[in-house]
Amino acid sequence: MSKKEKWFLGLLSFALLFTGFAQMPIFKRYYLADIPGFAWTADYYLNHRLHYLLAFILLFYLFYKVVTFFSSFQLKNLTFLGWLKVFLWGGIVFTGMLRVLKNFPQVVFDYKTVMYVDWIHLGLPFLLFIFFILGKVAGISYLRK
Repeated sequence: MSKKEKWFLGLLSFALLFTGFAQMPIFKRYYLADIPGFAWTADYYLNHRLHYLLAFILLFYLFYKVVTFFSSFQLKNLTFLGWLKVFLWGGIVFTGMLRVLKNFPQVVFDYKTVMYVDWIHLGLPFLLFIFFILGKVAGISYLRK
């Protein structure tokens, strides 16, 4: 992965985390929205649409990475950390799609299912970040050399 790609994915991930948290009322509640220039963080609908747009860009990027990864036959070179990252990204995408589905009036989920999907969708990015940091600190690559 090139340096530009790492920066792109890092900024995109941060923006997704930020807009995801902005959909909760925490920015208004803890007065972040009162800081000049941050009033938009209290607008749920703006952040909701921004999060969807950023998620679309992420899905496009992940689809591109999966296609190029499979076409280069590097699947057998994945380490445990690599498979863990694949699983975590897949879980984030899957739970995100379930969250999009629950917004349609035709689709009804049990309230416990909605709660579990929300918590898993909130927790998986943190696990991904933890394993990313641990991999960087320990110097573990996600591909065998």
